[in-house]
Amino acid sequence: MVKFYAEYTDTFGGEANYSWVKRSNFEIRDNASMRSVLQRARKELGLTGAKGKIIGDFGDEYHWKPRNCCTILMVRVEI
Repeated sequence: MVKFYAEYTDTFGGEANYSWVKRSNFEIRDNASMRSVLQRARKELGLTGAKGKIIGDFGDEYHWKPRNCCTILMVRVEI
């Protein structure tokens, strides 16, 4: 199992603003795909069913942006 840390926050000028933030920790199987990790993070933070796109894949961190919202979801491997 791999531990992940997720943050969902608002943006200002396209960058994370942190005027409010929701956080979650979760575990998922070792060989999980990026899609599975983001799906689980969205479930943990109440974003199930929201449409959006992946805007960053940095190997151990993923960024996802919902459509028509000034928010961002960042998920990273917890060390």
